[in-house]
Amino acid sequence: MDIPAGFSPLTRTSPVLDLVGPIHAKGQGHDLVLGLRVEPKHCNARGTIHGGILATLADVALGYATAFSADPPIPLVTANLTLDFTGTAKIGDWIETTVDIQKKGSRLAFANGFIHVGAERIVRASAVFAVST
Repeated sequence: MDIPAGFSPLTRTSPVLDLVGPIHAKGQGHDLVLGLRVEPKHCNARGTIHGGILATLADVALGYATAFSADPPIPLVTANLTLDFTGTAKIGDWIETTVDIQKKGSRLAFANGFIHVGAERIVRASAVFAVST
């Protein structure tokens, strides 16, 4: 399936992201955008993207954008992740994340974001990360 211009495969991956992916990225730090083309493996019995896939994508987008907005990157672990599902995506849809980093402190970091299908916001996400030492 086609990938929009400017995106390339996510280079920082893990066994779980290899299962979920392929995830694509453009930009870095504050400007990081993750993208995913919805495949049958991402869907529930109704043929729409599963909330767990959206939660995973939100967690990774918020965490990576926040961690890599500093040099050296901030070692973060997710302390809280909250999502509001306001829509859905179907097989073949391209979904993208946007992130707004609220605060990076010495112990906690806060970020908000959205997952979109085109101009439609389908997820509103908020995360708190603990800075690990």
